[in-house]
Amino acid sequence: MNNFSEKVSFIWSVADLLRGDYKQSEYGRVILPFLVLRRLDQVLAPSREAVLAAAANLMG
Repeated sequence: MNNFSEKVSFIWSVADLLRGDYKQSEYGRVILPFLVLRRLDQVLAPSREAVLAAAANLMG
C-alpha cells in the first residue's frame, strides 16, 4: 500500500464494512448519539474528578 489510491480504496472498504446494513439515511441515528457522548466526554474532562465526587456525595 504505497500509493494514494490504494490507501483511499482500503479506507473506503473498511468504511463499507463498518457501516454494515445501515442505509445512508439511517447513519444519523447511529452517529449522532456517539457524537453527543464524545462531546460531553471532552467538555467534562477537566472537571471529571469534581463531577464524580459530587455524584458520590449525592448517592450517599
